[in-house]
Amino acid sequence: MGKKRIIKKTGTEDVGAKPKGVSVSKKRVDYGILQVKSTFNNTLLCLTDGQGNTLAWSSSGSIGFKGAKRGTPFAAAKVGELLGEKAQAMGVKEVGVIIRGVGAGRESAVRGFVSKGIGLTFVRDETPLPHNGPRPPRPRRV
Repeated sequence: MGKKRIIKKTGTEDVGAKPKGVSVSKKRVDYGILQVKSTFNNTLLCLTDGQGNTLAWSSSGSIGFKGAKRGTPFAAAKVGELLGEKAQAMGVKEVGVIIRGVGAGRESAVRGFVSKGIGLTFVRDETPLPHNGPRPPRPRRV
């Protein structure tokens, strides 16, 4: 049976490590636009600057929710909170919100984002509506 090997750990942990899930951007922005796309299956949030350039984004699926739980208001609130932390790290003070879609996470995503202390300037609903749409299905014969 040979000798037992003893391994001693030294204090080599990273002191300046950033928290998991929150990337810190070098860009400093005062004002941004929060784009919310809420579908029945997922909620996507994208933070852009005034010109529309993406600063940070997140979705229910990228956080770790799977299946039908991605479309819930709870998942959307968690996405809003995560993106609010990222926005705080960039120095964002105010945002305007543009909402698209008819999913369950429309309001809760914005509430989660604002809970981090960022002010709202406007909320606009730009849900796309069809003018005429495709041909309707034929009547059912019973």
